[in-house]
Formats: sequence, C-alpha cells, structure tokens
Amino acid sequence: MEPRTSHENLLTDNPALYEARFPDADRLAGRWAEDCLRRHGAGNRVLDLGCGTGRDAAHLHAAGRTVVAADLSDAMLAHARTHHPGPDYLRADLRGFDLPHEPFDAVVCLDSALLYCHTNAELDGFLASCRRSLAPGGLLVAEMRNGAYFLGRTDLLDTPAVNGFTWQGTAYTSTTTLSLDRTAQLLRRTRIWTADDGTAPHEQRSAWRLLFPQELRRLLAAHGFETLDLYDGPGPRTAPAWQEGAAPGTSADRDRLHLVARLTGLG
Repeated sequence: MEPRTSHENLLTDNPALYEARFPDADRLAGRWAEDCLRRHGAGNRVLDLGCGTGRDAAHLHAAGRTVVAADLSDAMLAHARTHHPGPDYLRADLRGFDLPHEPFDAVVCLDSALLYCHTNAELDGFLASCRRSLAPGGLLVAEMRNGAYFLGRTDLLDTPAVNGFTWQGTAYTSTTTLSLDRTAQLLRRTRIWTADDGTAPHEQRSAWRLLFPQELRRLLAAHGFETLDLYDGPGPRTAPAWQEGAAPGTSADRDRLHLVARLTGLG
C-alpha cells in the first residue's frame, strides 16, 4: 500500500500520540529552561514559543512563573489547555508575532522550534518579534539542532531511523530519513508512519533551518542581543543528558545547540 504524502504532522495533529512517542515524565526540557532562567536572573514573565503540548510551559508555571505559551497548532493548544493547565495558551506564529501580554522577561523556544524559520526573512521576523516582546535586559533561551554538526558528518543521514511504540492498543512504527539541502541550509525530514490497525501508511515531510554558531551570534547581535551562552551540551536532549547543577559546556560541535542571549538594545 502506497503511503499518503502530507505536509501535515501526524504527531502535531494528535498531541496524545506525540506525548506517547516522546515521553518526558521528568520534565527535563522544562527543568533545563528553568535552570537557565534562574542562573541568569530572569524575571517571572515568560513566553514559551512553539509550546507544543504545553508540558514545558506548565513546568515553568509550576515553578512560580507567569507563562504565556504560543503555538500554531490548534490541536496542540487544545490538548495543552486540558492536560497542562496554568499558562495562558495563545495561537501565534513564531516567525512574526505581536502579543497583548508584552513585555516579557524571557522568551523560551525549545526542541528546534526556532529552526522552523527557514529563510533569513523568517529568522529576522522571529528575532524582531522577540525584541519587541521583551523588556530591556530580557532573555532568549533556545535549544535546537546544530548546523555545525553536519560539516563533514553523515552518520545521521546514512541510515533511516526506525522507532516503534504502542498507544491505546495500536502499534506504531516511524521510519525517518534525514537529508541535507545545502543551498537552503535545510535539514529535510521524511517520516513514514505505519500502524497495525489497517490504516494506510502516512508520509510527512518537514525541514529545519541549519544555523552555525557564529552565524547565530551575528544574527542575534544584529537584533540587539548579547550571546551569554552558546554550547552543545549538556542539555535536555543530549547524551548524557543535563542534570541539575551541570554547568554549560565550552564547545559547540555536537548535534544540539543551547542558547542564552540577553537583549541589550544595541543592535
């Protein structure tokens, strides 16, 4: 049976399935973000961009922060309001937004959400919106894939990654293939989903913009941000994973980048 091809995201459209595929019972990403905010003395008002199912936003709320969480997926937002209450959930496009709750003391953008800005204009739109949304001295905290990792490395590109899990009695298998579009600086992802419930295979395509550490520093500076931390680990999705008390690393060579920048207004 030929797979149906779609630019939609099966996991985004089914948030409970997303949480089954990517469990985070320990709220590692939210704890890492909270640690960054505390370490750099951020105020309490936080905007979580690309909040997904709301797990990280709810953790920040539980830590005592006033959280606004934004996403483009209505399904994700509905799930978040029901299952992870506390933050104020809004629909917004991180490539350009203007929210009524401004100014914020920090913007948090996890799990490569920033990299859905594929073009330079979209990146400028994101950073200009962050600058408008932040109070003077506000922080930008982000976690994403690292473009520098793919300079000469092909290990993540050579072999499709196969993952399987069971949810509500149905066994799901995803086969994910990554490829590089070097001209556009995009890491393209093709994922084919199959299930043992008789439904047709589902093929979806998406991409992340690949940014290099020095390129990211320059972009931030152009929009008035001073880079405080930019390193490859430890973080919530590294191996070994971040743990409380772990200091930021000193290299920026591995698969993930972790960023903390402060708005100075000098760009």
